[in-house]
Amino acid sequence: MTVTSVAATALTDLDVDAIVVGIAKGADGPVPLGGTGPLDSALGGRLARILADLGATGAAGDTVRFATLGTLTAPTVLAVGLGDHSTFLRDAETDHEALRRAAGAAVRALAGTTRVATTLALAGGEASPSSLRAAAEGSLLGAYAFDSLRAASTRPAPVQEIVLVVEEPAAVAAAEAALARAVIVSESVALVRDLVNTPPSHLSPARLAEIAVERAGAVGVEVTVLDEDALADGAFGGLLGVGQGSVNPPRLIRLRYAGAGEKTAGEGDSESTGSGDGAAVAATDLALVGKGITFDSGGLSLKPPVAMEWMKSDMAGAASVLASVIAAARLGLAINLTGWMPCAENMPSGEAIRPSDVITLRGGKRVEVLNTDAEGRLVLGDALARASEDHPALIVDVATLTGAQIVALGTRTSGVMGRGDAPDAVVTAAGRAGETVWPMPMPAELRKSLDSVVADLTNVAPGGNRDAGMLLAAHFLAAFVPEEIPWAHVDIAGPSWNGGEAYGYTPKGGTGAIVRTLVQLAEDRAATS
Repeated sequence: MTVTSVAATALTDLDVDAIVVGIAKGADGPVPLGGTGPLDSALGGRLARILADLGATGAAGDTVRFATLGTLTAPTVLAVGLGDHSTFLRDAETDHEALRRAAGAAVRALAGTTRVATTLALAGGEASPSSLRAAAEGSLLGAYAFDSLRAASTRPAPVQEIVLVVEEPAAVAAAEAALARAVIVSESVALVRDLVNTPPSHLSPARLAEIAVERAGAVGVEVTVLDEDALADGAFGGLLGVGQGSVNPPRLIRLRYAGAGEKTAGEGDSESTGSGDGAAVAATDLALVGKGITFDSGGLSLKPPVAMEWMKSDMAGAASVLASVIAAARLGLAINLTGWMPCAENMPSGEAIRPSDVITLRGGKRVEVLNTDAEGRLVLGDALARASEDHPALIVDVATLTGAQIVALGTRTSGVMGRGDAPDAVVTAAGRAGETVWPMPMPAELRKSLDSVVADLTNVAPGGNRDAGMLLAAHFLAAFVPEEIPWAHVDIAGPSWNGGEAYGYTPKGGTGAIVRTLVQLAEDRAATS
C-alpha cells in the first residue's frame, strides 16, 4: 500500500529519496515548469542545460533521472515530460489528464525507490485542488502492482510513499482534502485492477460475491446475494442460462448505498418492493449495472485459444460497479445509489446452453440464443430489467461487451450509447475525471436485425452478421429498460485491459477503466439532487 502526504517544506530540504519535477517540450529544448525554481537555484541556474545535456525532450511521458550530488537533501531528481509547452500551459486550468499521466509515468520509473516527493501539482503555476487531485491520482495509480500470486517477485517494489509539494503552508489544508479524495478513488481503481488480474481459478461468481460482501459491507453498503435457487425463483433466465454450463453457479449481487437517506412515498418519490428479492427501495438516484462474467470461454460457440487468454477480464464491469459504490460510500456522497453485479462463468459442457435455445429473461422477454459467446448481454438483460423495477432516475451499465468496440474505438476509448440525456451525463463526467469515452449512435433501422422467428428477439444478428456489433448490442440491452428511464450503456471491452506495455499511470493487465467516471457521475448527481 502506497501512502501519501502533503508538505510545504522547501524543496531543497525534503527528506526523500527522489524528487519528481515537470518539464515541457519547448522550441529550443526542455522547459522546466512550475515548482522547479528552488531546484534551478540550487543548481546555479543550470537546470535547463543539465536536462538538455541528458537528452531530455519534455515530450509526454519522457523521463530523465540525475543525481543531485549534494545540492539537495534528496539524492535524485526525475524530470518527466508533459508535452508541448504552449499546449500544456493553455490546458493547465481545464485538462489535467497530461498531469495525471506524467505523474504515473514518473512513479513507475521510480519503482524500487521508497519515498518520493512530487512538484507536479505546481507545473501549471499555483497548485489548485484539481491539479493536486490529478498529481495524486496519477502518482498512486502509477504505484500499482499485482504480486499477490507470485511465490517470489523479482520486480522492483512500487514507491511506498508519495509527498505532494505545495509552495505555501496555507495551501496544505486544501491539498490534504484533494489528496483524501484521490486516495479513495485510486484505491477503488486498484480494487478493480486486482479483481480483473485475479485468475478465474481464484474468482468464481460465488467468490466475487463474498468479496463484495466483505469490501462493500465494511463501508456500510447493504449487500444482497441471490444464489442459483433465488435466481430461479426470480425468473432470472439469462443468468441461469449462461451459468448452466459451469460447475460454478451464477450469482446476482445487489449493492445499496443510501447516502441521501431513504424517503417515503409521501415525499413524492416512487417506491418499489423489489419483487421479493430485497427490501423496499425508494428514491434511487442512480443505478449502476456491471457485467460479471468471471471467465468467458465463449460457451459452445467456443472462442479461439488466443482470444481466451485475457477473458478473466470479462467481469471488469461488475468490478467497476463494486468499486464505484464503495467509493461513493467512503466519500459520503449525498446520493441513493444501487449497484447490480450479474455474475456467471460461461463454459462449454453437456449442460451448457446451445445455439438456437430460447430462454426467458427477467420480465418475461424470450430470447433466441444464436451465439453463446454473446452471453454478456443476457446476464445484463436480467439485471437491467431488475434495476428498472426500482424506477431509478438514471441507469448506467458498463460491460466488456463487444469486440466491435475495439474495432471501432481501439483499446483506450470506451463507447457510450443510450437514450435521453444519460449518455451526455456520462460523457461530461468522463471529461471531468480524465477518462476517454466517445458517444456512439443507435440507428433505429438496426433493431430489426434482432427479430426472431420463434422468440421476442435474438441475442445477435442471424447468419453471423457482425456489422455494427457494438450498436446492435446496445439495442438488445435497450429492450430491457423502459423508455421512460434515462439509460446509458458503456462498452469498455478494450479500455478495461492493457495487453501491451505499461504507459502513464496504466499498468499491463487490468486497468480499472471507467471507475473514475462512475464516481464523478455519482458526485455530479449528488451535487444537483
